[in-house]
Amino acid sequence: MTWLIPLFKIYYDNDDIRAIKEVISSGMNWAVGPNVTQFENEIAEYIGTKYCLTFNSGTSALHTELISHRIGEGDEVIVPSFTFIATANAPLFVGATPIFADIDEITLGLNPDSVVESITPKTKAIIPVHYGGCPCRIRELREIADDHNLVLIEDAAEAFGATIDGKNVGGYGDSAMFSFCQNKVITTGEGGALVTDSRVLYEKAKLIRSHGRLETTDYFSSSECMDYITLGYNFRLSNISAALGLAQIKKVEIIIDMRRQIADTYTSLLRKYVPAASPITTPSGYKNVHQLYSIRIPDRDGLMRFLTDHGIMTKVYFPPVHLTHFYCREIGYKGTLPITEKIAKEIISLPIYPGMPDEDVKRVVKIMSDYYGG
Repeated sequence: MTWLIPLFKIYYDNDDIRAIKEVISSGMNWAVGPNVTQFENEIAEYIGTKYCLTFNSGTSALHTELISHRIGEGDEVIVPSFTFIATANAPLFVGATPIFADIDEITLGLNPDSVVESITPKTKAIIPVHYGGCPCRIRELREIADDHNLVLIEDAAEAFGATIDGKNVGGYGDSAMFSFCQNKVITTGEGGALVTDSRVLYEKAKLIRSHGRLETTDYFSSSECMDYITLGYNFRLSNISAALGLAQIKKVEIIIDMRRQIADTYTSLLRKYVPAASPITTPSGYKNVHQLYSIRIPDRDGLMRFLTDHGIMTKVYFPPVHLTHFYCREIGYKGTLPITEKIAKEIISLPIYPGMPDEDVKRVVKIMSDYYGG
């Protein structure tokens, strides 16, 4: 379907096109190359961590983190169900068990009280999610992890550039993951990154992302025979994608500012014309980068059909993972998460993207107002 107003559009300019063209025109270094290292350095500097490794997806980065933290068979990992399914699947990749905790109604991230209630002698790690670009209660979760000697891995897939009192998310965990998929704050088409302050973790992850190969130089530009010292995968980000990432990160603050302005416009208009809507609020001191613009609203499904009939795309982020066929039927999960299930019935993500015209925002709100009686 061709949408009159899509859920998102990718923000790009001539710098993005030029960056890709330069790598392609070089006739070499399409797979690995200097752009990868430079992109990693710029991410680490931006987030404020010592190390960064890029990956072909955020999921690959998260998978690698769990291996690098030595999480595996018999371990439990506390995760939210209100997330993209990769957050919960990653523990399964390494033989561990995802344990679902509930979320809070403000940030829509893990509720620290529910996390504490979920800890058992088998618990090894916590993976909180910064939903839609809003930081979760990560400082409280950091304290819980320290108190119980647990690994804290931030799933910051949607929150590149989000902060609490000026400190970037991604800098609170033992490690963190970002996604650069096409609908994220900055994008390389597909891609992700791992950040950490641990040299040991960084070196382990570097082996895992490239077949367990101990690289002393560029594999594709050297005749040197390199040894393979552990089991690994092909999780690398290409030099082409990294070139695009470098062009994107240079304008990240411009992109974030545009997203925040659009979100403010939505919130102001909705409060005036659609009083049934409850925009997700951002706590004081938190910087929300609004990768998503989500609201809670009654008769959500009817509204979505009405907006679709008018050519406006919306989406539910997220249907609860613990209620999917795979987790109910294949994994055999049994249990309820009252807040997660309540919010998942009310949540809707509206179109938002850098450069979205005010007229389109007004159109979305006008049609919503019509649905609820004007």
